[in-house]
Amino acid sequence: MSDKSWAIILGASSGFGAATAKELANAGYNICGVHLDRKNTMPMVEKIQEDVRSAGAEALFFNMNAVDEEKRANVIAELKDRNANVRVLLHSLAFGTLRNYIDEDQKQEMTQRQMDMTHDVMAHSLVYWAQAVHHGGLFDKDSRIFSMTSEGSSKVWAGYGAVSAAKAALEAHTRQLAVEMAPYEVSVNAIQAGVTYTPAQDRIPGAEEMREGAARRNPFGRLTTTEDVARSIRALSEPGLMWITGNIIRVDGGESIAVG
Repeated sequence: MSDKSWAIILGASSGFGAATAKELANAGYNICGVHLDRKNTMPMVEKIQEDVRSAGAEALFFNMNAVDEEKRANVIAELKDRNANVRVLLHSLAFGTLRNYIDEDQKQEMTQRQMDMTHDVMAHSLVYWAQAVHHGGLFDKDSRIFSMTSEGSSKVWAGYGAVSAAKAALEAHTRQLAVEMAPYEVSVNAIQAGVTYTPAQDRIPGAEEMREGAARRNPFGRLTTTEDVARSIRALSEPGLMWITGNIIRVDGGESIAVG
């Protein structure tokens, strides 16, 4: 691994993003982490940076709104100043509105602004970051783009409609990017993790019941962990695997195919 090899992690402060940042740092990648945190959760971000640096990697973290075009350009400029070769871009942004579309109290229904924000953050921003990294000349040959989807892209849960639609859009964006990035030797895949205990998952209505059902259904008898996913992303980022592209890759221990 070149000392100029970088991974950009969108959503680096918790969940899949945090676990993948640490895993890829141990594999020799420098980490550019993008996150949005308030003062009370910054100690968690600082611990992740400490873990990255302890692995001998550089940690360049930005506390910002990932959909802000100007701030995104600043991140690209910082990486160009470091002559970075970006070999991994992970989109693991989990910030959206959880509301029903229809409610007897109309003030509690999903609004257009909330719907647009959810889709912009959780789906469309994948395209904008891929564009920015590509046109910044940062992608190395045989690089990877990963998006994080879930079984929720095709399921109906109370209050989950906007996020479900965003996940479906994210998968469509992943397929489109896989075709359009192929001439530049960049592969693009979506990772469909099993139900995993993360701060984002915990905010879903009925989250505990969802976790209990997933653990019963999973052939391994447990939930997927963020480390399971991070190790899979590390393996899929190995050189020579560029021909794996345009897929939704399940990392769930067989949870999605089991009946229970």
